[in-house]
This record gives sequence, C-alpha cells and structure tokens, in this order.
Amino acid sequence: MQQQEANALPLQGEYDVLVVGGGPAGIGASLAAARKGMKTLIVEQFNCLGGVAGAGGHGHISAYNEGGSSRRIVGGIAHELADRLVQEGVGSRNPHAVDFEVEGLKYLLEGMMQEAGVALLYHTFFCEAILEGTTIRGAVIQNKSGRQRVQASQIIDCTGDGDVAFSAGCPYEVGRASDSKCQPVTLMFTIGGVDWKRVEAFRQQHVKQFPGDGFKLNHVYARAIEAGDMEPFQTGNMGWWWTPTRPDQVGVNFTHIIHIDSTRAEDLTRATMEGRRQAHATVQIYRKLIPGMEDCYMVSTPNTVGLRESRRIMGEVVVTEEDIKSQHIFQDTIALGSFFVDIHCIDGPGMDPTVWQPPKTFRYGIPYRALVPKDAENLLVAGRCISCTHIALGSLRVMVPCIAEGEAAGYAAALAVQQKTSPRSIDVHEIRELIRANGGILDEEDIARANG
Repeated sequence: MQQQEANALPLQGEYDVLVVGGGPAGIGASLAAARKGMKTLIVEQFNCLGGVAGAGGHGHISAYNEGGSSRRIVGGIAHELADRLVQEGVGSRNPHAVDFEVEGLKYLLEGMMQEAGVALLYHTFFCEAILEGTTIRGAVIQNKSGRQRVQASQIIDCTGDGDVAFSAGCPYEVGRASDSKCQPVTLMFTIGGVDWKRVEAFRQQHVKQFPGDGFKLNHVYARAIEAGDMEPFQTGNMGWWWTPTRPDQVGVNFTHIIHIDSTRAEDLTRATMEGRRQAHATVQIYRKLIPGMEDCYMVSTPNTVGLRESRRIMGEVVVTEEDIKSQHIFQDTIALGSFFVDIHCIDGPGMDPTVWQPPKTFRYGIPYRALVPKDAENLLVAGRCISCTHIALGSLRVMVPCIAEGEAAGYAAALAVQQKTSPRSIDVHEIRELIRANGGILDEEDIARANG
C-alpha cells in the first residue's frame, strides 16, 4: 500500500523503530533499538513474547557453545536472557542451553521490555507494508480496535515468515529447491506427573544398550509401532525439556506434521488439530512404554505450532550450507552460530538425509548482509526468514542465532535513524562495535575474553 492511500487509515502511532513479531528475533531487535534511545514498538499476533519459546511452548533455547565444547560463543541479549531466567528461579542452564518454565519466560520478557521502554501491542496482525516507492514508511495493522496504520522510520521484520518483506515485494525462496516443500511443523506440549529420575535412569540404560540411538529411544518406538501400540508419525524423541524448577513436568518435542505451508491459515489449522491429536496419543504411549511416565498427564498444549521454515527473504548475500560447513567467517559477521544442520524429514517421520553433524570445534559467522533484503529500503529482516539456502536454514533457524540477528538489526536500525539513512548504507563496523560494547561475541578474541 502506498503512503497516500494509507493516510486514510487512523494513525496508531509514530515510532523510530517498528518491530513486527515478538519472537526470539523480535526480542533482540526491540531491546537493542530501545536501549539505544529509539522509540520502539513491537506488534505481536499472540498474547505474549517469545514466539516458539512463549506461545509455542518450547522451553529450551540453544546453542550457546562452540560445537561439542563448553566454550561460550554467544553473548549479548541471548546470554543475558539465559542468565536472567536462572536468576529469576524459572530456569536452569548448562554450556549448551537454557531450559525454563515457559510462563516464567513470558513474564520476564514483559519486564525486560518495560525496563527498556519498549511499547507492546498484542493481539495484532500485520496486514501490509506502507511504501513510498521501494522505501517502507510503516505498516497497516489489524486488531480489535480496527484497521490502523503505524508510521516508523525503520522496520524490522521478525515475523519468521518474512511477511513484511513479502508485502513490500522483496524476492524470496521457499523450502527445498526441488519442490519448495518445507520442514515439518511440531506442536509442543507439556506433561506432568513425571518421575524424572527414573526416566533419566531408563534413558541412560537405553543409551548403553543402543549407543546409536542417543537419547532418541528409536528402538523403543520402533517396537511400539511394530506391536501396534503407536502410529508411525515419529521415530524418536526430538527433545524432552526439563528443569529442576518444575521437577515433575517435561516439555515434549515429538509431534511431526508434514507438508504444511505456514502462510496459509487452512494449513495452520490442520497442523494444530493434527498436532494436538498426536500429542494426546503420545501421552498414552509414554504411560505404556517409558518408566517414570506411567502416571503422566497432559498439562497444556500451546497457542501455536512450532514452524521451522517458510519464506527466506533474499538479501545482499545468501548464506549457504557450504558457508556453514566450512565454518566461514564473513567480514561483516554480526553473530556466531554453532548448531548442527537440523532438518526434520520433509516427507515422513524422523530426520532428513540432509542432516549434518559438525566437528567438535565448530562455529561460523552470520553476515549483516543476510539481514538486508533486496529491493526495499528502511527494512531489515531477522530470524528464520533471513537470506540463506534451505539446508543452511537447518542450522540458522534455532533461537540463539535468531536473538543475535535481531539484536544486530536493532542496533543497525538505531544507527539508521540517527544518521537519517537506510540500513543498507550503515558502516557495519559501527554495528559490530555496538554488538561488542553490549557483550556480543564476534571472533576468537571475544570468545577468549568471554570464557576467561
């Protein structure tokens, strides 16, 4: 929508920085911009921040460490958030990850936004970018107050699906190259009534008996499928998230729904219903098969399914799987990543053949140019919609790099406001210095300093 047409809509407000989406990337973007003095608004479709970690019920954020080592390679807001979850008594941390109570995360994030002066607008959908030529001037939004416009000097697209960039006409790609199909989606859920010590003892025993299984318990589920006790929608655990602050509860990453287009409401509805069906079926499976879960029960399913992939907005550079596997460090690196290439099977249960496990000392750079979309000004993207290939996204999509990308975008947007220019024109050295000044880690010297 062009600005002249948008002027007919009621004005919700004018801001220096508008962040669309309050997930992991949106958290980093909004806090960074506001802490640099920007009048900042988050527009969020759900009733909480955190994205998949909040509305999606995924109480586990990783990876903070370098490959299989204990060296921390991530600082800044992602590191701060993990520490504060522990300090608030709602999480526990190890070198790789932080596990937490989802409700505790939601409450903490709102407090952090209030501290920074970030304005929040929940229950609000982004509808359309407001344009003057190829320059974005704001967004049309929709909520119970009606259809309105938000004017902003800089916009950061943290929708995950690249909704703002798509609306602005930026080029994009979807899914794998052969057929544009995306990774499956998962409805997380939480169970209670768990004797975690017994569960852990069973897992340890299983690993000794079947070393190739790890903690996935593939043999357990294979036998259950063969016996007719389980539908073949999944082959192994994708994650049991447990924290001692809620000792009898476990967050479960197990459901697996294929061939979903997360930009279609019909597909999201189908995925939610099928995910909830699989979740309730899983409770019965656990009661029968897992020692320590004989009396488990459903505590909750979340507001939304967890989405791994949709649009990837093409930027000034495209991060490839070769960049990740070769541990390439770009000159304009704004964050480090270290997660394995994690691709769940697109056409059936289990993991995809394209999964890649890295060496122990593994890290790679994430370039600022991947956050700068082609064919639009005053716009940055952060999170799983950044410029990369389908396979590269298998590593880039997880929450820690998303937070760090958002933080870099927030600093870049603040600099663009201060310098009255587009983010495309910002000197990346200035962004990198702001990242470092706020505890970020970009190279070996920073890693050595952070790890003492």
